[in-house]
Parts: sequence; structure tokens; C-alpha cells
Amino acid sequence: MNDTPETPDNADEKPIFHGPSVTIEHEMRTSYLDYAMSVIVSRAIPDLRDGLKPVHRRILFAMHETGNTHEKSYRKSARPVGDVMGQYHPHGDSAIYDALVRMAQDFSMSLPLLDGQGNFGSMDGDNPAAMRYTEVRMDKPAAFLLADIDKDTVDYQDNYDG
Repeated sequence: MNDTPETPDNADEKPIFHGPSVTIEHEMRTSYLDYAMSVIVSRAIPDLRDGLKPVHRRILFAMHETGNTHEKSYRKSARPVGDVMGQYHPHGDSAIYDALVRMAQDFSMSLPLLDGQGNFGSMDGDNPAAMRYTEVRMDKPAAFLLADIDKDTVDYQDNYDG
């Protein structure tokens, strides 16, 4: 056994590269721009069809899956936040909770999709209470959005959780 690495047979040869030559500056510029545009189009701007971002859809779907509907009792807001973060949305809980809060505020959305109980903030800029102090359930309009979700009209794809 030898502690020194062996020299490969082709050590004097240069690597073979097939394709156009690209500078690192050009690659970084185009890759960053492509990524930024994909983020803007797919996450940052609400969808024109329903006005929701992916995080909003994930919250509603998680609440639907756990049966947190308008005809049932309220549940702590931390529950849907944890469900979404653990299964669908690999971001921090504060981003998910902020989206959940906005969906319960009648001054943020013309038609609130969530029915919140507790301090969900105010128009004057008061922050909402922590998620462990607030409770939430879907409101009736959210039930209409999700009415046909079990009819297999959309093909689901695995996400980061598989």
C-alpha cells in the first residue's frame, strides 16, 4: 500500500471540451437573469387566474388535506404553518405565517380566504400576534376554490419532500 496518489496515464493531456467557449461573467449574468425571471414569474407575482401565490395555494391545500374547513372549529395557526413547511414549502415559518395572516385580513384581501381568531394585525401597521396565539380555519370562499380539488383535474408532481 502506498500513501502517494498514482499519476494517471494521461497526465500530460489537456481535457477535451466540446462546445462553445463561455466566459464566467457571461455564464453568471445569463444564469442569474434566468433564475431571477423564473422566481418572479413562478413565485413573486400572484397568478392572474386566482390572485394567489404558490405559498397561498399550499396553505389552502394543507388546510384542506387536514380538514381545517369553515364548518369545523378553529385550530392554532402554527398547525397549518408547520404542515406547509414540512410538506410543501421549504422556506421559513415566518414567510408562511405572513402569507396566512394576509389571507385572513379583510383589509389586505377583498375576499378573505381564511377566518382568523385572535390578533391578526391592523391597517394601522400593528403586527399580528405570534402564531401560537392565533387560530385559523378556512373561510367559505376558500371552500369554493377547493370544491373540485378531489376530481383529479390536475396532475400532481412530487415536490422537495417527494
